[in-house]
Amino acid sequence: MDAEVKGKTRRNFTIREAVVEDCAVILGFIRELAIYEKAEHEVEATPESIAASLFGLSSVTRGLICEHEGRAVGFAVWFFSYSTWLAKNGLYLEDLYVTPDYRGSGAGKVLLKRLAKIAVDNGCGRFEWSVLDWNTPAIEVYDAIGAEPQNEWIRYRMSGETLKAFAEG
Repeated sequence: MDAEVKGKTRRNFTIREAVVEDCAVILGFIRELAIYEKAEHEVEATPESIAASLFGLSSVTRGLICEHEGRAVGFAVWFFSYSTWLAKNGLYLEDLYVTPDYRGSGAGKVLLKRLAKIAVDNGCGRFEWSVLDWNTPAIEVYDAIGAEPQNEWIRYRMSGETLKAFAEG
């Protein structure tokens, strides 16, 4: 049964572990997220590469699927990180996405709560993620649940040819 909350329908969601049969759905969500982030041209993932990287024997990454009445409406991909200062694992959320029709319905918050529970159940000292500075709707959700931005840190990245050249040089 769905309930009305602040003018939005709050739906009953089911959160489950992603399985290899979800690869096409996950890829669909990845593409939708990339379009939202104005970076669709950067998506190289395929159902096969998702199967290998998310569900392969050496994978350290896990996924969750959020469903409403049997329909996948969102996902999260995460992995355990490590804090040397805490000497504890952390949980790092790589991606969280909810389809446009379900934004504001509580689906994202349900996914975040499940991830927080996984972190607590596994003795993690932190639950962290990144957000684009222009993604105001997401930032408002994160602020509302009590997450704190880490403005003193600058995230760095090496990828593609730069990564290869550095590794080989």
